[in-house]
Amino acid sequence: MWFIGESVDNLVGNSVSKKFVNLIKLSVGTESIDQLAEWQQHRIQQSPDGLSFHTTRMWPKREEEILNGGSIYWVIKGEISARQRIVRFDERIGEDGIRRCSIMLDAEIVPTVTALKRPFQGWRYLTPEDAPADLPKGRAQEDVLPIELSRALAEIGVL
Repeated sequence: MWFIGESVDNLVGNSVSKKFVNLIKLSVGTESIDQLAEWQQHRIQQSPDGLSFHTTRMWPKREEEILNGGSIYWVIKGEISARQRIVRFDERIGEDGIRRCSIMLDAEIVPTVTALKRPFQGWRYLTPEDAPADLPKGRAQEDVLPIELSRALAEIGVL
């Protein structure tokens, strides 16, 4: 049986229960999931192992929990819209000599049920209980609700 907050590794025969946590990050300037995918293709070309990545100044203190099955949830135009599994964290030293964290991401971008999210800086932790569900495979290509309608539905508790 799989419990919220446990890695999906449990579903494939691994009997060890592993707690995990996700990250959430604004995708600044991105208008759609397709545009996020295009942007990441440029990053993949810069990566020696073909992984997409996002580099940030802060290193997560909960690294072990994130690597137990966590994803990064992308906020696009004020809504959580997609996620990617986090593969690992790599150290990068910037041209300014400052240590940074590259969040190495699985290439698959998984659309999620949209959820409104106010702007914030940097990244935040997101518990599995608070993370929106993945869209079923057949619904991934459906048109997204207009943001005004989505907000109105969220305000009355439908979404």
